Amino acid sequence: MNKQMMKQGLRQSIIAARQNMAAAERAEHSRAITLSLLQLPDFKESATVLGYMSFGAEFDTGAWLRQAMKDGKKVLLPKVNVSTKQLEIFQVNDLLNDLAPGAWNILEPLPERCGMVSEHEKIDFVLLPGVAFGRDGSRLGYGGGFYDKLLARIASESVVRKPALAAAAFSTQLVADIPQEATDRRVEWLITEQEVIHCNSA
Repeated sequence: MNKQMMKQGLRQSIIAARQNMAAAERAEHSRAITLSLLQLPDFKESATVLGYMSFGAEFDTGAWLRQAMKDGKKVLLPKVNVSTKQLEIFQVNDLLNDLAPGAWNILEPLPERCGMVSEHEKIDFVLLPGVAFGRDGSRLGYGGGFYDKLLARIASESVVRKPALAAAAFSTQLVADIPQEATDRRVEWLITEQEVIHCNSA
């Protein structure tokens, strides 16, 4: 079986397992993960954070994003540019009024309400979405490569410290082995409802 087929099979099984969780269980796990995320030193010390709007059966990012805003952090969210197949970053101040369904019906920033942010901007902390994760920080996304491309752009523009990379996932999304490409970026922190894992992402 080639690497792409392995990835697709893994995606399908993990997404199915996540969707099979009861909604109440997902909500309870999301609350536990949020509390751990908020206590993470790299997050607490950050001034600018890049997050994402969750969809489907993902970890619910809403409470974490709202608290980041309450804490006075600059909160950035991505928007898919369909023509360039790249993620663009916008500063968001109001999760209720600054967003609308975009690509794949995921909530995205409204450009007329949100200021676009350059990759030159200093970003201290990034919370990445994903389907499956390894304890070594390896990440399996949804297959579009959007975040790997965005992280490569941020890294190439960054003359200061690179942002801390983290991911939040249910423990059912942890797997022993994820096929990796040369362009894949590993996360430093992996937070589940059960533990906070400092990954060996060297």
